[in-house]
Amino acid sequence: VQLQASGGGLVQAGGSLALSCEAFGNIFSIHDMGWYRQAPGKQRELVASITSGGSTNVADSVKGRFTIAREGAAHAAFLQMSNVKPEDTAVYYCYADIVIGGGKNRAAPYWGQGTQVTVSS
Repeated sequence: VQLQASGGGLVQAGGSLALSCEAFGNIFSIHDMGWYRQAPGKQRELVASITSGGSTNVADSVKGRFTIAREGAAHAAFLQMSNVKPEDTAVYYCYADIVIGGGKNRAAPYWGQGTQVTVSS
C-alpha cells in the first residue's frame, strides 16, 4: 500500500491551492484520511481529517479557509486551500488509516510523501 500525494507549490497570500492524496494497493477499506503539516522548527500538526462517513475535523487555524473532501471509490482525499496565509507555509503530509488484505487486520496509518506549500506575502 502506498499513498501518492500531489499538488502544493508556491502561491501568493490570499490565493488558493489544492492538494490530493490517493491510496493504492491491497486495500480492504480506509477509515480516516487527512493531512498534517510541519513548518520549520515547529511540531507536526493536524490540518484536517475526514472519516469514511464524510465527517470532517478541521484545525481552528485553517477553519473557514481549508476544505477537505473525499472520494471513497477512488481511495482519494482532497484539501482545498483558500485565502492562504504565509503561516500556512509548511510541508504537508497526507495520511490514511487503512485496513489491508482481506479485512481481518486492524487499520494502520500510512503516509504519503511530504508536499511543500510555500505562501509568499
